Amino acid sequence: MQDSKNLIIAIVLCLIVIVGWGYLAEHMGWTSKPAPVAQQQQNQQVPQQLAQTAPAPAQPSLPVFTPSAGRDITVDTPLYEAVVYSGGGALRSFKLKKFQVGLAADSPLVNMVDAKTAQVAPMGLVINSQPSWSTGQWTADSGENGLTLGESQQGSLRLTGEVDNLRVVRDLTFNASSYVIQEKVRVTNLSEQARSVRVSYTAAADASNAAGDRYDAMRVAWDNDGSLKEESSASTLETTGVQAVGKIYWAGAMSTYFLTAVMPGEASNVTVKGVMQQNVYRAAVEEQETLLGPGQEKELSVSYWVGPKVRSELEAVSPQLAKSIDLGFFHIIAKGLLWLLEFFQKYVHNWGLSIILLTVLIKAVFWPLTAKSYASMEKMKKLQPHMTELREKYKDNKEQMNKEVMALYKTYGVNPASGCVPILIQLPVFFGLYQALLTSIELRHAPFIKYLPGTDMLWLADLSTKDPLYITPIIMGVTMFLQQRMNPPAADPMQQKIMMFLPLIFTVLFLNFPAGLVLYWLVNNVLSIAQQQMMIRKLKGHAAAK
Repeated sequence: MQDSKNLIIAIVLCLIVIVGWGYLAEHMGWTSKPAPVAQQQQNQQVPQQLAQTAPAPAQPSLPVFTPSAGRDITVDTPLYEAVVYSGGGALRSFKLKKFQVGLAADSPLVNMVDAKTAQVAPMGLVINSQPSWSTGQWTADSGENGLTLGESQQGSLRLTGEVDNLRVVRDLTFNASSYVIQEKVRVTNLSEQARSVRVSYTAAADASNAAGDRYDAMRVAWDNDGSLKEESSASTLETTGVQAVGKIYWAGAMSTYFLTAVMPGEASNVTVKGVMQQNVYRAAVEEQETLLGPGQEKELSVSYWVGPKVRSELEAVSPQLAKSIDLGFFHIIAKGLLWLLEFFQKYVHNWGLSIILLTVLIKAVFWPLTAKSYASMEKMKKLQPHMTELREKYKDNKEQMNKEVMALYKTYGVNPASGCVPILIQLPVFFGLYQALLTSIELRHAPFIKYLPGTDMLWLADLSTKDPLYITPIIMGVTMFLQQRMNPPAADPMQQKIMMFLPLIFTVLFLNFPAGLVLYWLVNNVLSIAQQQMMIRKLKGHAAAK
């Protein structure tokens, strides 16, 4: 049996690979980052996968919004201000009133549909491969003067158009207490012959709606039969695009914190297609083809989510939509930890303090296991001279050395794995909390200590981004180094060197971590040092009593 240090090193190295690989690969250029608009080819072709769900552009670049006659209609609610174009019903703007772009008080509101995104007509209908907003003739039958909705109120817009000899009626319903927009679409065949009809719904978002780093990247995403799928590679979306067919509950463009999605009323046999054009991520959801006889009418239902990824609000719409927040393999643990964070937040009103309280609670729960681990390490520390002696004596006979080491463990009642088992048990909690903190919109722009004490310099003003002064990751590295000094040294010189460099490696990795994650790890280290000191004093007291 190998020394328990080997297992600890293996676990720590795995953590480094899992947590740090993505950042390192992006930094070294091994994986591609989304290309800035200025670097993109202006003459790129529209991917084939979107050929039937988006209009062919007049020039091989981002299609220009060329609407039929109409005007802007404003829908004002306590949550957002939306601008809908009467000539087809596409969104022209969608400003979230409770979310700002930056930390400054006068920072503009997050606009889910900026000018560039509006050019590709999000929430527009594509009928038989034709963009209804530019090929149809439309009138606003209701709500043409706009809607102003108070708390819990609903309001509707009705748009009637003619596209490809089909009458299309769009009934859009807005709810003042939700980011969901519901729609009924009625398509009537105006010809004297039977017609096949395909209807597609569109969603789009500009890459500027995400920070652009590995923690907040824009991507095309969809739910296929309860499984979250996503594509963030700019090169893939620009060239071949993505396409999927199946039971599609929703599809759209999303960042870590915001989502623009289409939810078809009938999820079976739906096709989703996605591309990226000049930094705009586009998705189209295509209903199954239907045949309409002369004068026959078909009614379709669809809903749109345009807003923040607030877990409770997404779950209220559908459990599938809530999966747009990826909590990873340990999602059950992550949900429980988020519930606890929200519980603490109700009382302390500071997400940084909530993270600290949650860390203390986790430490308290695992105290018996941690105490057992420390006791095992102290026993191992006492055996180090004997271990060194045995390794030197039997350095040319590994088999005999292992037998003697095992005999030594048995004599002193030491289980070399007992110090590692508590670490293994706590790993799911760590990964669950890591994913929970990484995806929680509640931490976006959430301050802990807004200004560096005694100065007017912004410090931990946003727990979802890195510490701009790198103070917390450096302190975290120091506390990790202190922990290493308190633990028994490895007998193998190579292991000693690895353990000595681990604090430095972790410090470098944590420099660009979201501040909320660094805060958790820092507090965890400080508590671990305090616990270890308590255990050392306790063991010394027991030894003195004997």
